[in-house]
Amino acid sequence: MNNGVATSDSLQVQLKKGALELCVLAMLSRKESYAYEISSELAEAVGIGESTIYPLMRRMQKEGLVVSRLVESNSGPSRKYYMLTEAGRQRLEQQARDWRTFMTSVNRIVGDGR
Repeated sequence: MNNGVATSDSLQVQLKKGALELCVLAMLSRKESYAYEISSELAEAVGIGESTIYPLMRRMQKEGLVVSRLVESNSGPSRKYYMLTEAGRQRLEQQARDWRTFMTSVNRIVGDGR
């Protein structure tokens, strides 16, 4: 018998996956960053794991949404810092508009819970 937990968990996973690129683009619009720093911030904020970030960063770089540069580190190996490209900024603007429209529609349907 389904008590709703599995359904809720899978919905949470799907929502996180759907918003992941938007979140990363938004973070990079504020400052350049490296993948581990991005994943740590996302893990703390929304519970997205580190293993999810690296394939996304490679895909976003391949699509021209971000560029990277290696920065030497005194405390370990070099870090690959990512920065948004103009195409990345445009994608962020479009996804942010789409997200706001989607959230407004869902909130209208779901209501405020009263």
